[in-house]
Order: sequence, then C-alpha cells, then structure tokens
Amino acid sequence: MSSEHLDSDRVISILDRVFAGHNKPMGLHEPYFPGKEWDYVKECLDTRWVSSAGRFIERLEVDLADYLGVKRVVAVVNGTAGLHIALKLSGVETNDEVIVPSATFVATANAVAHCGAIPHFADIEPKTLGIDAARLGEYLRDATDIRDGKCFNRNTGRCIKAVVPMHTFGHPVDIEGVLEVCQRYNLIMIEDAAESIGSMYKGKQTGTFGKAGIFSFNGNKTITTGGGGAIATNDEKFANFARHITTTAKMPHPWEYRHDMVAYNYRMPNINAALGVAQLEQLDTFLKLKRSLAERYAKEFKNVSGLIFFTEPESTKSNYWLNTLVLNNEQSNMRDVLIKRGMESGYSMRPLWLPLHTLKMYQTCPRMDLNVAENLSMRLINIPSSVFLGKGHS
Repeated sequence: MSSEHLDSDRVISILDRVFAGHNKPMGLHEPYFPGKEWDYVKECLDTRWVSSAGRFIERLEVDLADYLGVKRVVAVVNGTAGLHIALKLSGVETNDEVIVPSATFVATANAVAHCGAIPHFADIEPKTLGIDAARLGEYLRDATDIRDGKCFNRNTGRCIKAVVPMHTFGHPVDIEGVLEVCQRYNLIMIEDAAESIGSMYKGKQTGTFGKAGIFSFNGNKTITTGGGGAIATNDEKFANFARHITTTAKMPHPWEYRHDMVAYNYRMPNINAALGVAQLEQLDTFLKLKRSLAERYAKEFKNVSGLIFFTEPESTKSNYWLNTLVLNNEQSNMRDVLIKRGMESGYSMRPLWLPLHTLKMYQTCPRMDLNVAENLSMRLINIPSSVFLGKGHS
C-alpha cells in the first residue's frame, strides 16, 4: 500500500466533524476545572496553608487510597520523584539494573538513573503498547543467572533488581504477565501508572499490583494538581518511610529541626493538593467523558484506510488518557505529514516518544531486541484528548 491511500484531508475532516463548535487551537490534553477547584484553592489562600502542610494534602492521600483500594498513598511533587523514592526504598542501588520499556516517557528511565542505577530496556507489544511479558521472560531466561536468590545479567555481571512496567497512554499493560516474570526472576515490580489513573486490569485499578504504584498529576493528566504525583502501596512500613524521606527526614518535635538521614524535599504543597481533591471528586465523570470521546473516535476512524484507532486491550478498561492513531507499516512516512497538517489546522498532535535507548545518555545501556518499540515509534500519533472534548458525545 502506498502513502496515497492514507488521505490526510479525510483525517482532518474527521477532526473538524468531531470537534465542531470547539475552539481552536486545541491542545493535546488541557486541564478542566468545572468543580470546587476555585473554592479549595481560595481556602488555601485565605488560611495561608499553601506549602508542604495542610488538610488538603492529607485529604488527597486518604481519598486517593480509598479510590484505588490501597492502604496508603503518599503525595509527592511529581511522578518522577515518586518513582525515584519507590525504587530507592525497594533496594535499588548504585550499579543495579532496572528493566523499563524503551517506549516510555524519559522520566521512567531518569528515576532509575537518579538511584545511580542503569536502565535495562525491554520491548513492548502492539496490543498493549506496554512491556511484552512473554518476550521479556524468554530474554531473561537466556540473558541472566539466578545466584543467591538474585538475578544477574550475564553480560554485565550486574544485579537486575526491579521491573517498571508503564501503562502507555492509560492502556493497561499485561500486568499479570509482568508480575509472573518478576516472581520467576526474583524482581521487584514498581508500576509506572503515571498516565493510567482510573484504568482497570481485570476489574482492579492499575497502580495497585506491585510493591508500589506511581501516579502523575501533571497539568496534562486526566486529573491534575498542576504539578504533582503520588506513591500508592499496601505496605504500611514502606509508606511511612516514603513519607519520612520525602519530607527531609524531619523528626517530630514542637520547634527543633532534627533530621536523622540525608533525604529529599519531595512533599506536595497543600495548594496543589487542593486542586487534586477537587479533581478527584470528579474523576468518574471525567472517565465517562473520555470514554465517550474515544468511542466517537473509534466510530469515525473505523473505515479510514491506512490506519487504525487504538482501543483498550482485552480484559481491561482504559482511561484513554491520550487517544492514538496507529498508521499501517506502509504509511509510516505519513506520520510527520499528518502531525504537521493537524497542527496547521489547529489540532495538537504528537508522535510516540523517541525510544529511550536512542537518546544520547542511554545509548550504551543493556537492552533486549527492541524492534517493536522502534517500529511503533514511527507509526503512532496522539490526537486531542482533553476531558471536556467528550461533552456532547455521550
């Protein structure tokens, strides 16, 4: 099939039809504040509780833990900080290796590097866009040895300590498959659920399967605190240590500043948490609106030659954080053409991230064969996905 079979004019006309009446230019995923955000933020300003203490931080942690069905949540300044702390508290040390997908946002690998460890890149599977558990298991069988209960990379001699699966664009990865691989090779699993709040795998919330799950509340996420993140876990000791180390390891005392270890200033400010509390109150409504938009996209793009609209994997329920078009292999040369046409027409679009193993700082890191990540990086396009764009389509 040649590129002429993919009609860029038709793609733009579909977007025009879907978004008739909406203002342009249109962002990829803009925040939406229809609830009590103004009231809660004003309370912070009126009471002057705007920094790293206040009732909204505590309420966000309790409400989110209740929503996810976990024992504890620790609010932090962003998802990257959450990943860093979760890996550190899981025993990831200097010169350890941590398996991460090559097709993910750079923060996943950066958090590993912040621990002094080395990202070890895994490939993804087309049906989930997340780590290919079956292929990872086969790769580890051939590339590692188990000694004294630990997994070692035969080529580097380093200990492989953990795996960080990521739920790409909100679509749940084969988390049971990844967990089975982790159990087989004595690896800790930390879920990068930065993009998948509200997504379900076999009826259970993403971010609740591993030692800890990490969420992001950046301004472009399904719900936002402006900037922020959270660590979710069922391990009380882990949560207590995470709280301590993210608040400069300050010891309780009425006035003295005593600290018992080198730690981090990663606590989420109360004014950000106020936004998050209001957003979380509306999450179920937001998810319905996003699903409505995804269903409209799926219907409109169903018979367009040269591409498919990516839908949630079997046995999952996605939050459809970012809606995605997948070009046929023969149409990969049209990726940038479509993105440029979309931007010129007032629609923000973007490709998949550059595979992380191609970035300068990570080119020498260990890796399995990454042909799927490399291929899909040339064929994926994210299209406008803001919550409010689902209004009128339900």
